[in-house]
Amino acid sequence: MEVHQAQAFIAVAEELHFGRAAARLRMAQPPLSRLIKQLERSLGAPLFERSTRHVKLTAAGRALLDPARHLVEASEAAERAVHSTLTGETGRVRVGFAGASINRKVGELARQVRTARPGLMLELYSSQFSHLGLERVLDGSLDLVIGRWDFLPAEVDSAVIALEEVMVVLPSAHPLASQSSVDMADLAEESWITLPGGLGAALPNRLNSLAMASGFVPRVAQTAPDSWTQVVLVGAQMGCGLSLDSVRDNVSSEGVLFSSIAGEDRPLEVRMIWRRTDDNPALHTVIEIAQDAFPDPRSPSASR
Repeated sequence: MEVHQAQAFIAVAEELHFGRAAARLRMAQPPLSRLIKQLERSLGAPLFERSTRHVKLTAAGRALLDPARHLVEASEAAERAVHSTLTGETGRVRVGFAGASINRKVGELARQVRTARPGLMLELYSSQFSHLGLERVLDGSLDLVIGRWDFLPAEVDSAVIALEEVMVVLPSAHPLASQSSVDMADLAEESWITLPGGLGAALPNRLNSLAMASGFVPRVAQTAPDSWTQVVLVGAQMGCGLSLDSVRDNVSSEGVLFSSIAGEDRPLEVRMIWRRTDDNPALHTVIEIAQDAFPDPRSPSASR
């Protein structure tokens, strides 16, 4: 039994009148009668007792009514599922992010998505530093990544969702730690705790550019796997580090102090990135929700 046959059978079974059933289905009565006869032939049993005065379900017709309704309901559910997927109301989006410094943004995005599109599922993957996150977007293992990049390949689209101040993090016992602003030239002899570098990694690149502008090459003592570990190592007086105001605000910083950098007024851009050719409607729904929640801070309206 096909769906259109089930719909025709249900209409006649509920109306017990071919004329009213045809009107309900917006079709002429003769085609409806032929459709029911075809269904009876395919099933090998009469479904209705017909006379000039009444139409009545047979035992076979009564047995068929519930399965026919289930078939129509399943067909309608399938149509709704496809429509919801095409419109981005349901689906799955895999989101990567660097770590603690972006936790609040990711948490707020998850709340916004749950409110606006409860049928849409976010899968969250932390510790996706810039180069790793970019690689996973390009190879398709992540749909969206939030992080910081100095440059991005042409295959990737992006949107800025925040600006962060670049800061120096020093052991609290360091002679310069009490200063609200530190000159990079005064740190030329220091050892540095850095974060993983790689393609477009913004913070390691900024350290190199600031150091070169101040006339030195940073001496890297250790590469920390994440910002939390970097702060711990600085607190253990293993060196100093280049960090961000978001790390200061989101990571426990016992034993360290954060200072602004004299003359450095270039914030780092926090971006979300995705493959330009990705046509997943759920992804584009999440992008729209994120852009509403985190408008571009460089826009005039944001500055106002």
